[in-house]
Amino acid sequence: MTDVLLRATELCKRFTTRGSLGRRSEHVAVDRVSFTIAPGETLAVVGESGSGKSTTARMVARLLTPDSGRLEFDGTDVTAATGAALAAYRKQVQVVFQDPYSSLNPRHTVERIITAPLRYQRVASRRDRRAVAQDLMERVGLDPDQVQRYPRQFSGGQAQRIGIARALAIDPKLVICDEAVSALDVSVQAQILDLLRGLQRDSGFSYLFIAHDLAVVRQIAHRVAVMNAGRIVESGPCSRVFDDPRHPYTRELLAAIPRIDPEWDRRRRARTVEAEEAR
Repeated sequence: MTDVLLRATELCKRFTTRGSLGRRSEHVAVDRVSFTIAPGETLAVVGESGSGKSTTARMVARLLTPDSGRLEFDGTDVTAATGAALAAYRKQVQVVFQDPYSSLNPRHTVERIITAPLRYQRVASRRDRRAVAQDLMERVGLDPDQVQRYPRQFSGGQAQRIGIARALAIDPKLVICDEAVSALDVSVQAQILDLLRGLQRDSGFSYLFIAHDLAVVRQIAHRVAVMNAGRIVESGPCSRVFDDPRHPYTRELLAAIPRIDPEWDRRRRARTVEAEEAR
């Protein structure tokens, strides 16, 4: 195993849109983005809506193909992988989406939803798949006897746990959480974050954690990459980025976090003034 699980180098993605008069225009969604994720590490990519973070996540998941750049996983180039090579890559990389209800088929039972990756990858027999579904339900804190229920019979937090169980079904090395807690209540967010940390501690996989809420990121990330207008403007260990932000955009994001600690606000304002004077 290499020291780097995932290496993204100069990833670019552009979209072409058509205006009201039929004119085409090109929008650069991701512009030369580079980062690495180590085994067992959580990298959070943060930024406002439209910053390019979700497009970046979809390229890593190979739901989108980069226009240029390079994507390596465990030392293997998967940038343009197709067929069996792409299927093998997707076995190692799974996604937990933002809205659990829209990402879970309402016509399928929980057992069928969780074991979908096993069927797609042709892993395990039908009898074994039920046992896997029950085990995963228990791992994510749900009653394993409820595998024959449907998504509508679960709360939002419970439905997201089902989405997490599905992502873990084939024992991936990397789990992409694309705004996985942003649609949940604050108290439920805390429970899901605790679950994600515990699962990582037990299984050792990595997270690419996409978020716009820095308060959430601080609870789970080892490193942070801040995106603005399709580019990474600052990155580093979570503690350094939060305690000593070096880019104005990062400082703006941190300033938007509600605080009840006046001493923290005083220190942050002092650092901001010092940075402005240094410029």
